[in-house]
Amino acid sequence: MEPASLENLCVLYHSANYIVVNKHWDIRIDSKMWYEKQTVQSQLKHRFPELADPGTYYGFRFCHQLDFSTSGALCVALNKAAAGPFIFPVQVRGTVAEEKMTLDFAIGKNTAEGKTHMMCTEGTDGCENTKPCQTELTVLEHGEYDGDPVTKVLLQPLTGRMHQLRVHCSAIAHPIVGDYTYSLHTYNAPYRMMLHAYFLHIPLENEPIHVTAPDPFVLTLDSKWAPQRCVNVLEDLLKNILKKPQTEIQEDPEPVHRRSSPVESEEQQAQCQQWLCEWSLD
Repeated sequence: MEPASLENLCVLYHSANYIVVNKHWDIRIDSKMWYEKQTVQSQLKHRFPELADPGTYYGFRFCHQLDFSTSGALCVALNKAAAGPFIFPVQVRGTVAEEKMTLDFAIGKNTAEGKTHMMCTEGTDGCENTKPCQTELTVLEHGEYDGDPVTKVLLQPLTGRMHQLRVHCSAIAHPIVGDYTYSLHTYNAPYRMMLHAYFLHIPLENEPIHVTAPDPFVLTLDSKWAPQRCVNVLEDLLKNILKKPQTEIQEDPEPVHRRSSPVESEEQQAQCQQWLCEWSLD
């Protein structure tokens, strides 16, 4: 894709209730920093000024988050609503031996010195406030990127935790190509992190939405990617995933028991503030 600008916002879907855009890599969704003029929020305000909601802080309701370095389908609700499952094609370092696996690592905040901007897996020194997280991984292709062995995989997050896909790939010793942070600064190339939100499914009764953001990790778009052996076809996998009953797609692997509280405690307010701060990080 060409470099991001206010004018080149790619709209994949637009209705009275939703806008789905193909987010560029290395651009924030929103920002409170005055000097950051180029965000998805500013792109939306430039293209659709009449749709900005003055009742929200950023003018638009983002249904979910994508990291600064992640590209792909990003859903914006034009009224109060929620988004559904996501499918991510990714290129990871090395050759992934197993064709399919479930990555089941609890993830928490890293409190170690110099790593407070990162997440971590349970059992890691300084890892606190861990929560159960699961990701389905399926191998698509084996090949090389710029001469190094890599594997193109499909990731389906079954839970939603900050940096979940990046942490899970790092935990099995296959960090995402271009992920400088979770490769522990081992790799500073290529030009971007190879993580892309390929498919978004919003299973609403009145407006079911299936949106695909074209796969950027193909030979015709990047000559450094040299596929060698196809294991699974992306389109076929997507059809099989959509056939699964919706009950198989969980927001949390364990049931959450909620209790009502007439007054929000100071602890609850602090937890909410921490959660909001997490969302603003890359």
